[in-house]
Amino acid sequence: MATSQVQTVSTGVDKAKLAVAALLVVAALAAFYVLGKQGQLVQWGALLVGLAAAVVIFFTSEPGKELYSFGRDAWREVKKVVWPARKEAIQMTAYVFVFVLVMALFLWLTDKTLEWLFYDLILGWKK
Repeated sequence: MATSQVQTVSTGVDKAKLAVAALLVVAALAAFYVLGKQGQLVQWGALLVGLAAAVVIFFTSEPGKELYSFGRDAWREVKKVVWPARKEAIQMTAYVFVFVLVMALFLWLTDKTLEWLFYDLILGWKK
């Protein structure tokens, strides 16, 4: 089981790294549009290089390291899950579909019965 620590203190260096990463994302998007006349290869290259640099800087900050750690722990937990067999999954899906169909039919019949009761019998509003 992973240990969870609540940490609200962020250093100035981490804030600066996050700001630089955000500026790199904005710069990459700006470069994508400014380099429109240079060709698509240059355009997409500038965008991808800028975004990759932003991601690298983000993951060197403390929030980035925590996000990576969280993802690693989540993947470890997913590996522990016992997934149903194909036959089991198909059966459960069929049960859900049948239940939804029965409930839809029940609600439709209830609606039509109440409509008939109120509008035709009580209020006398014939269609």
